[in-house]
Amino acid sequence: MSIFSKIATGEIPSYKCAESDKFYAFLDINPVAKGHTLVIPRREVDYIFDMEDDEIGEFQIFAKKVATALKRAVPCIKVGQAVLGLEVPHAHIHLIPMQSERDMRFSNPKLSLPEDEMKQLADKIYQEFTRL
Repeated sequence: MSIFSKIATGEIPSYKCAESDKFYAFLDINPVAKGHTLVIPRREVDYIFDMEDDEIGEFQIFAKKVATALKRAVPCIKVGQAVLGLEVPHAHIHLIPMQSERDMRFSNPKLSLPEDEMKQLADKIYQEFTRL
């Protein structure tokens, strides 16, 4: 079982931003920008393009809804999307609030936000998500 699967089941704690029966979103604990969120399928699949066509479509629609909630919760110009996925063998989408394209650089220094700020941010995104 991957670390992301354990997060989705609650075995490992996370800052939950959104969820459905098929997908889960949570704050990245090493964010490149405030609000950096990871979106994963609950089904364990390593490579995003190994997902079935209908599943990948639903995954993107879920990510779009999370991005909308994220933009409402974290003032930004746009929410960028990146699919990398070599570090964890579980398909995932990075959603990153952007003021400029520089905010999407994964070589940027990682932020270290206090636990209470991470919790408040995740709760705010979750509240926005439930309003959509």
